[in-house]
Amino acid sequence: MTQYPALAMMIDGEPVSGGGRRRHAVINPATGEAIGHLPLAEAADLDRALAAAARGFARWRKSTAAERAAVLEGAARLLVERQETVARNAVLEQGKTLPEARLEVMMVVGLFRFYAGECQRIYGRTLVRPEGQRATVTHAPVGPVAAFAPWNFPIGNPGRKLGAPIAAGCSVILKSAEETPASALAVLQALLDAGLPGDVAQAVFGVPDEVSRHLLASPVIRKLSFTGSTAVGKHLARLATDNMLRTTMELGGHGPVLVFADADIERALDTVVPHKLRNAGQVCVSPTRFLVEQRVFDRFAAGFAERAAAFRVGDGLDPATQMGPMANARRPEAMERLIADAQGAGARLLTGGERIGNRGFFYAPTVLAEVPTSAAIMNEEPFGPVAILNPLPDEAAMIEEANRLPYGLAAYAWSEDARRQRRLAAGLEAGMIGLNTTMIAGADAPFGGVKWSGHGAEDGPEGLHACLVTKTVHEG
Repeated sequence: MTQYPALAMMIDGEPVSGGGRRRHAVINPATGEAIGHLPLAEAADLDRALAAAARGFARWRKSTAAERAAVLEGAARLLVERQETVARNAVLEQGKTLPEARLEVMMVVGLFRFYAGECQRIYGRTLVRPEGQRATVTHAPVGPVAAFAPWNFPIGNPGRKLGAPIAAGCSVILKSAEETPASALAVLQALLDAGLPGDVAQAVFGVPDEVSRHLLASPVIRKLSFTGSTAVGKHLARLATDNMLRTTMELGGHGPVLVFADADIERALDTVVPHKLRNAGQVCVSPTRFLVEQRVFDRFAAGFAERAAAFRVGDGLDPATQMGPMANARRPEAMERLIADAQGAGARLLTGGERIGNRGFFYAPTVLAEVPTSAAIMNEEPFGPVAILNPLPDEAAMIEEANRLPYGLAAYAWSEDARRQRRLAAGLEAGMIGLNTTMIAGADAPFGGVKWSGHGAEDGPEGLHACLVTKTVHEG
């Protein structure tokens, strides 16, 4: 087994640790035991990172597209070479299965390669003016970015936070989750080893509120990029207003899945059950509220429960495991609270609803049926391996329930009716919609939500342009 690495912050190209700093214990979710200790930033560390980011931006904004592309391509090659080590460390600190972690490495590889090409397509335009006059529209890097990434995709989220700003010519201070530091550091190290100047990207860790307040109060920072819960996102957005920072906010969801009687039910079940249980349900775009046409509800519910109950739960490094533990002790506690509340409101438990074993943070795949909308789990993102199945009479009722919540990140629908698919694409309030598929992300596709699920986008050309400002020059 790969030995878990020593941990340090990365500031101005140098590892920073020791010195009497506070430390955070990194826990293996499969065992509940500490596997490492992470130094936490003090104010002086954050000031040093800010000073480095300012210098780095002054340097990197003048880099050529070819220079930025070379760094991103080089980092992608290094991550391919280091895939197994990076993936195994992610399993140790986050809990997901090794195949999932390997795919996550390759997600970052694809994103870096995409941005390596896209940074050479930051086009402007010349406006039509009378002879003797000229007007041009250009794009410039927004400036140093404060980027905050959560623990659920410990490799992919840092990749998103670093890739677009670096492609755009910005510097970055990355504050990734303290639960999963080795994964974030591995992504940054690949960029540094590929030639990124040390002052262009920093990685700091610390008490989240301390770090966010310190960084966002600095005049150095010009953009906030955050992925995480809606509650924390709202808090950070308020802090960002003091300096009028540009923001990209990828917040929580509560993914509705509309299943119609004309759908291929078996194909739908074979697709959505593994997707629901991917990463133990700790996915912002996880399909969660299954709104099933009444005529096929019993068949769908029975098939879902059967497949979920057969899912193999265990250590993510075990080749037989299909679902690993939850990432931390808070998540099983949240599952117990939400599921008990739902049952108290009248929901039927079809399978699961309990912890597994007495070591680590394992929780059984759970299926609830006929859950009243008054239950907390119908209104609060569960972020765990629990599916909610409810029968509804028709398309109108299903769309109404799908749009009822203030969240609008991802939505899914299963139907063979082409006209209905077009109605759903127009009527569902979500930033991303999957019709007869759960594959809604790609390096070239914008990833983001609407309503309380945030604004702006990562990935695709839109993710790069979120790190640019527009400048118009008029000449007479």
